[in-house]
Amino acid sequence: MSQVITAEVFHHNDNAQVKRIWKTFWILLVLTILELGIGLTIYTIHKGDNPNHTLVLMFKGLICIFTLAKAFYIVSVFMHLGDEIRNMIMTIIVPLLLFVWFIVAFLWDGNSWKNLRNTDAGSRTYIEKVQPKLPAKEKGHKD
Repeated sequence: MSQVITAEVFHHNDNAQVKRIWKTFWILLVLTILELGIGLTIYTIHKGDNPNHTLVLMFKGLICIFTLAKAFYIVSVFMHLGDEIRNMIMTIIVPLLLFVWFIVAFLWDGNSWKNLRNTDAGSRTYIEKVQPKLPAKEKGHKD
C-alpha cells in the first residue's frame, strides 16, 4: 500500500515539474522572439538615413533586460537553483554579481585610460605637430 502512495506522489511531482518546464519554455520562447524582433528593429533603424541613437540604445538596454530574464529562468528551472535554500542561492549569486561588477569596472577604467592617453592625463588636448612642407627644388636649377 505504501508503494502505491509513493508512486502517486512521485507521479504528481513529475506532472508539476513537466508543467513548470513547459511554462519556462513558453516564457523563454516569447522572450527570444521579442529579442529577435528588437534586433531586427535596431538593424532597420541603422539602415535608415537618419538613425536615432537614443532609441537604439534604449532597445539595446531592453535586450539586456530580456537576456537577464532568460538567464534567470534557465538557472532557476533547468539548473534547479530555484529549488535550493536561500543561503545556497546567495552563495552562487553574490560572487556572480561581484564578477559582473568587476567586468563593468574594468571596462569603464579601460575606456577612461584609452580616452586619457596622449593628452597628459586630460590636462590639455593633444595637438599633433605637423612639419611645414619645404618647397621642392626646380628642375634644371643649380645651386
